[in-house]
Amino acid sequence: MAKDDRSVPAPKGSGADVQAFLRKVALTPVTKQPDDRGRLIFAMDATASREPTWDRACHIQGEMFTETAALGGLEIQVVYYRGFRECRSSPWLSRSDDLLRYMSRVRCVGGRTQIARVLRHAAKETGKKAVNALVFVGDCMEEDPDEVCHVAGELGMKGVPCFIFHEGGEPGAMRTFQQVARLTNGAYCSFDATSAKTLRDLLSAVAVYAAGGRKALENFSKKAGQEVLLLARQMK
Repeated sequence: MAKDDRSVPAPKGSGADVQAFLRKVALTPVTKQPDDRGRLIFAMDATASREPTWDRACHIQGEMFTETAALGGLEIQVVYYRGFRECRSSPWLSRSDDLLRYMSRVRCVGGRTQIARVLRHAAKETGKKAVNALVFVGDCMEEDPDEVCHVAGELGMKGVPCFIFHEGGEPGAMRTFQQVARLTNGAYCSFDATSAKTLRDLLSAVAVYAAGGRKALENFSKKAGQEVLLLARQMK
């Protein structure tokens, strides 16, 4: 990589869907050492179909740093794919300004998905130093599902949970994304253009959990939306 079950889902953004996602986050173990910053890979589909929502995702992602600053901070690496076999990763970033500056230079370009490649990259990175979570935001899946799931299983063996945010809910992609989440002990959640606040709260919840564990997530829920509060109540 260049540096740089077939179950029917609940309606997008519904309480049942969000509650199931947050329950899964709460049950996912945190593997970071107490003195380390949390490390999170944020992977995004930057093909043409995602262009209308790319800028919004950039803004939401920047807010993840704000929520984790008091927990010792968070390191994020951006990974994106687009065009003809172009898949790039940023350096590990610990400042919101650096993250937004990097993402503002990215433009969406038509091409096929490269999800298996993203998962392989995450496995390679956690081999160097533990990655606490992989977040993926995308809308479709154009690869061999068996290959993607095989790589996901390998990543799961390395202890990296994948939290999948699926825009649009296309059924074929949904089935594969759910399998990826299951194989890595992560979670799947669908969203659409009307659920930006829900997406922001859920992404921040994953970031806070990666940085500080369950107690940090419980504290975060006191100021976050109802969706995150549900998780804190379940944990009690």
